[in-house]
Amino acid sequence: MVSRRRRIGRWAVAMAAAGLVALPAAATAAPGAGAAGQGAGRPFAPPAQSVWAWGDNRSGQLGNGTHANSSVPVPVTDATGLDDVRAVAGRNTSAYALRRDGTVWAWGDNFFGQLGDGTTTNSPVPVQVLGLTGIRAIAASNNSAFALRWDGTVWAWGFNGAGQLGDGTTTNSRIPVQVLGLTGVTAIAAGSGSGYALRWDGTVWAWGNNTYGQLGTNTTTPSPLPAQVLGLTAVRAIAASGIGAYALRRDGTVRAWGNNDYGQLGTGTTASSLVPVSVASLTDVRAIAAGNRNAYALRRDGTVWAWGDDTQGQLGNGAPAINSPVPVPVSGTTGLVNVTAISAGFGTGYAVRRDGTAWAWGDNLFGQLGDGTTTDSPLPVPVLGLNDVRAIVGSDWNAYVIVSDFTW
Repeated sequence: MVSRRRRIGRWAVAMAAAGLVALPAAATAAPGAGAAGQGAGRPFAPPAQSVWAWGDNRSGQLGNGTHANSSVPVPVTDATGLDDVRAVAGRNTSAYALRRDGTVWAWGDNFFGQLGDGTTTNSPVPVQVLGLTGIRAIAASNNSAFALRWDGTVWAWGFNGAGQLGDGTTTNSRIPVQVLGLTGVTAIAAGSGSGYALRWDGTVWAWGNNTYGQLGTNTTTPSPLPAQVLGLTAVRAIAASGIGAYALRRDGTVRAWGNNDYGQLGTGTTASSLVPVSVASLTDVRAIAAGNRNAYALRRDGTVWAWGDDTQGQLGNGAPAINSPVPVPVSGTTGLVNVTAISAGFGTGYAVRRDGTAWAWGDNLFGQLGDGTTTDSPLPVPVLGLNDVRAIVGSDWNAYVIVSDFTW
């Protein structure tokens, strides 16, 4: 496909410049030839959105048909190429993509049926999740996944040991089942064994594991059905970590609840909370993301702030192993500015800048920084070979981006 060849051509040139691949001489002409063809009178087509991945691949979660780790981005593919993707999600060793036609595709580990294809067979390439149409958003938990339909209902599949499928049982399911009692949902998120939903009225609902109070119900009792998170109104976005959760309010402030051993609630203390509390000193926030024991906020001025665990430099401020119970700015050689999107892995942070480049910092054991090495970095480094990045998603030890391939 033309868009795929053009993207691979740009990737190959960048990798060759970095000394990571050998590039045939003829290949260097591909990007230039494509650019020269513009303006030839052919109608403009909307960009095809493809997915690229890097890092850990032990269960085939990079989706490229292999089980080899990669410290640079590689294209996720199926028999025809996984294009026209509008959203991607990943957790643990499984990943998911939402296509523009409203279908969901999955790859990687399938031990608990979390690929949703009716089997428990792993797949190193995308397979279609059964019975899902009209989907607008997806989220991934450890060994289970969630999908939000345009009609405002939520569906879940995979492991259900803590009731995280929200169907009132603890029975695993290899195909999607409806989360009961939820309507009017506009956004979803997933923690480690917990699910979250934001309703149109600005309230947040949660279900599943509650060992650390991550359901926000002022108890530690798990719930196999959605329960309302206490004290939250006017919420515009939600995020979840392994053992806590976050809510961005319409006024630009952030609330957090659950475990706080590393200061990940951002309150200035390490006291955990069974109900939402205010993250200190954060205003004018436009997006939030949650790592395993830390969190990130993107402010409207394009700067990124982080708090919590910094064991592997995931706060991105150049001072590894210095945890922070309050937000600190993610920095760089010249500062990480003009950021438009953020995400988080287990111990890694990710950002997309306005120029379409992707940046990463923190843990790099499996090459999840995408910089061609396995060396941790307490400061942001550019992910190699990527341009036109529209979205970025961190999984536990790998990451995914959606890039635009323009076709003329």
